[in-house]
Amino acid sequence: MRSAWTGYAWAVGAAVAATLAGFAMRGRFDLVNIAMVYLLAVVLVALYQPRGSAIAASVLCVAAFDVLFVPPEGTFTVHDAQYVLTFAIMLGVGLIISRLVERVRHQARAQALLEIEAETERIRSALLASISHDLRTPLAVVAGASSTLVESGERMPPEARQALARSVFDQSRDLSERVSKLLQMTRLDTGAIRVERDWTSMVDVADSAVRRLSDRLAAHRLIVDIPGDLPLVRVDAALIEQTLGNLLENAAKHTPSGTIVRLRVKVDGQRLVLSVEDHGGDVADIDLKRMFRKFQHGSMEGTAGGVGLGLAICRAIVRLHGGDCWAERTPGGGMTFRISLPLERTPEIPAEMPSASADGPATDDPRR
Repeated sequence: MRSAWTGYAWAVGAAVAATLAGFAMRGRFDLVNIAMVYLLAVVLVALYQPRGSAIAASVLCVAAFDVLFVPPEGTFTVHDAQYVLTFAIMLGVGLIISRLVERVRHQARAQALLEIEAETERIRSALLASISHDLRTPLAVVAGASSTLVESGERMPPEARQALARSVFDQSRDLSERVSKLLQMTRLDTGAIRVERDWTSMVDVADSAVRRLSDRLAAHRLIVDIPGDLPLVRVDAALIEQTLGNLLENAAKHTPSGTIVRLRVKVDGQRLVLSVEDHGGDVADIDLKRMFRKFQHGSMEGTAGGVGLGLAICRAIVRLHGGDCWAERTPGGGMTFRISLPLERTPEIPAEMPSASADGPATDDPRR
């Protein structure tokens, strides 16, 4: 309703503007030139407003031109039949252009719907492929290892039983994490995740992420470069820790054992930048933008499996905080993932209230 009234307001405004231009042209230009000004007003309304607004603009412009400029002025009477043709052309142009614009808009909407359906189908196919391949593999390992333990566990040496049990544990943990990523990406897409912001030290967030991933980072040389005087940031500490953990886990999973993984945090203007650098070798064939799409893999990530949601989740969480997440190539080979978070003015700590003396608060009571 509001859009319709806006269109009619544009129609009235266009007719008024054309009339003012016609008065300015009167005496110096022929009536046919003034008619062209009205025709231009009709065309502009037809191009940018709905069909009803274009018809209204045509009627208003014809009426204004007839009454104010076509002899005899002040009436709807037309002595010269050629102006009737001019009126008909104005109405016809308005109708034809509005019809063409409406058709183009309809085609654009149809094309957009087709693209959305194609993207939905692509995501559905990618999800099914991930479930059928990436989830089936750990399930097969769990089933095989557990059946071996059930059938031959008592006859196996302790080292072999422990290795099978470790395999079941590792694969089930990976399976749980992949399902969790699918569920979290769904919650992010639907807006079901609420960001609970509070003032947090990034040193504590990074320390928590590193300790949680200590087992997976044990095979790498982890270097943590975090200044002790960083300002506090107002973020959801749990979500940012998960984001940082995803990047550290990604670096550990896709780089050879013994290589360096470096975690840096620094202030860059009004933003706090977190970087996770690895030295995994040649990454020239990786599409840096494609890596952050859902169910997409760079060549490194594809070699280690996964549903292709880790980096997409990272970017979605960071953007919920008003920041950004991107990837760069590390000089000498490898990848660098960066998180940029906005810095806000840290609230001032209120001054401490003076403590009362042991005898109680001061008083003017003469009895004391």
